[in-house]
Amino acid sequence: MLAAMKRRPASFNEAPLPLFGEAAPAPVTGRPARNKLPSYLCDHRQRLRARFMEGGAPALPDYELLELVLFRALPRQDVKPLARRLIEQFGDFGRVISAPPARLHQVRGVGEAVVREFKIVEAAAHRLARSKVMERPVLSSWHALLDYCHTAMSHSETEQFRVLMLDRKNVLIADEEQARGTVDHVPVYPREVMKRALELNASALILVHNHPTHSFRSRRITLKHIETLENPSIFSIA
Repeated sequence: MLAAMKRRPASFNEAPLPLFGEAAPAPVTGRPARNKLPSYLCDHRQRLRARFMEGGAPALPDYELLELVLFRALPRQDVKPLARRLIEQFGDFGRVISAPPARLHQVRGVGEAVVREFKIVEAAAHRLARSKVMERPVLSSWHALLDYCHTAMSHSETEQFRVLMLDRKNVLIADEEQARGTVDHVPVYPREVMKRALELNASALILVHNHPTHSFRSRRITLKHIETLENPSIFSIA
């Protein structure tokens, strides 16, 4: 009998197959799983998020705040080099977020996912700033109004002409971009401004205009626009 057991085929010594279709454990190869973020990058992201939650945006330089946004767009990639390239290209966090998609795509490493995340952040900032001033008295929320105009226009690469319309209680009832121009000029049509104000029964207007180039020529043109709008004869009906 002992001799028979010794002559048992080698197949009887193989490990039994798993019951009920259970998968066998994956072999340990010592290599990280494909598409899995390395541990040192995971630790970096956790530390960065913790610093943000403890100290807020002031605790982070612009490129690290940009990293937090890029984490969502590029979940399995080291985004610090891209964040630094973007800051070098555009100057600061605000200019990166508000940059036109065409210019963002010119930066190596920027794809549709990155542009989409930036535009979501930009839209959220505009909506938050707008919610603090709409349907509120301008005099009691003047600083919030200035912050809103700064958020909406300061990083634009082209000139804009906006009209803020108030009711008889100086409550902001509408904010409309009347025209968008070039880097140093924007057309203004006084008749269209007044036509829209009458449609909304506005009692007062605040005219807002930006200067991306900060040129003296643009400022002279702005003064000319103001003089034109102050002339009541332009609103006469022939």
